[in-house]
Amino acid sequence: MFAVLLVLIIVASSLYASQDTYVDISYGSSPAQQLDIFLPDGFEAPYPVIISIHGGGWCGGDKTGPDTEIAKAGLKRGYAVVAVNYRLSGEAIAPAQIQDVKAAIRFIRANAGKYHLDPNKLAVWGSSAGGALAALAGTSSGVQELQDLSMGYTRFSDRVQAVVDWCGPVDLATMDQQFKTSGINGEKMDVLDSYGSKYVGNRITLVPELVQLVNAANYITPDDPPFYIQHGTADTLVPYQQSTELTKKLEAVLGKDKVQLVTMPGMGHDGHGFTNPESISHVLDFLDKTLK
Repeated sequence: MFAVLLVLIIVASSLYASQDTYVDISYGSSPAQQLDIFLPDGFEAPYPVIISIHGGGWCGGDKTGPDTEIAKAGLKRGYAVVAVNYRLSGEAIAPAQIQDVKAAIRFIRANAGKYHLDPNKLAVWGSSAGGALAALAGTSSGVQELQDLSMGYTRFSDRVQAVVDWCGPVDLATMDQQFKTSGINGEKMDVLDSYGSKYVGNRITLVPELVQLVNAANYITPDDPPFYIQHGTADTLVPYQQSTELTKKLEAVLGKDKVQLVTMPGMGHDGHGFTNPESISHVLDFLDKTLK
């Protein structure tokens, strides 16, 4: 009898979990254009949303990776978490990646009722390349050059209400000089096989217009959402100055009260300092303050 009861409990738990998790939902025609939705347990709907954008230099990574697992800490605070895949640079160069993110945002709004999501409380959270995409999504709402409306859901906005950018490479054109100035022997960007050059389809100095098209700092306006930016000072993949410069430009337009820069002294790219419970809790505190 106990064995039968145990089986019933396991089956019931599985059914309940399946109702709160939806995987590989297509928001576009490419196999890469899929997202997963995780809903919180024990909170009142509709749920504010954390949109998790994975890193990987725009040439790797996946929605099932560690970025999503970190963002899922928000489930315990009543957030739905939507993990987004996007076309990588091996399939399509920029601006395809931000076009996909924006299409996913429109899809989320279009289907908010179906999944019990609050369409007016969307946050984007990404690290590394995902952080750059999160920042770009935050500043470039409505910019037509960064949208592909043929993907649908054109009646819905691509605007987000909060941005979390962990060590994002926002301005590819300045990275090599920033490493040189700081004395850090970082990854070279202006070479053909760098992740940045793969992203824009050529050496970054040969396609300056495209490099600037995907630079979040070029679209800052006073109505942009609050930003939470975090970066390690010893990062050898993305210069720390990428975040300090973005912070200065955001503060100049949004005001210091809407921009928070968290400096991680001696920390490299991501790492335990980002993923420890205290660090994640600070991000969620920011989202609570902004969205709730």
